[in-house]
Amino acid sequence: MNQNLVALFTGVLFSIGLGLSQMVDRDRVLGFLDVAGTWDPTLLFVLGGAVSVTVIAFRFVLRRSQPIFANEFRLPTRRDIDRPLILGAVIFGIGWGISGYCPGPGITALVLGVWNPVLFLGAFIVGSLAHRWYQSRTAGLAESDRPKDTVR
Repeated sequence: MNQNLVALFTGVLFSIGLGLSQMVDRDRVLGFLDVAGTWDPTLLFVLGGAVSVTVIAFRFVLRRSQPIFANEFRLPTRRDIDRPLILGAVIFGIGWGISGYCPGPGITALVLGVWNPVLFLGAFIVGSLAHRWYQSRTAGLAESDRPKDTVR
């Protein structure tokens, strides 16, 4: 229960931050991504603020033996850069550049009363389901038959 309350609180806090920083304004985001045109660097402050808080906070948080409302920290262990990571990053970047949304701001932008975030999230869900379907189809293949870019 406590984990759910913390998740709800941090989700609301994150959404408020996205709104205040104008990360839900797709034109602002697309202006930031347009480094070869009329570049809008203002979202660098959002990125800088997020990274600064994370770097400082994680130094204290990770000194604890365990999280407050969980039995253990669940940190990523993989450090390799493989084909799925690169392809996923490229596809994510293309989608972000075309739509001006990534999942968090896309969900937050639903309150704006426009169709763009609704369409974005619909496409996001379809893409996620397509990936899940693909993973389920390749999960039963023998290791030697598995496509090289598939991770279990």
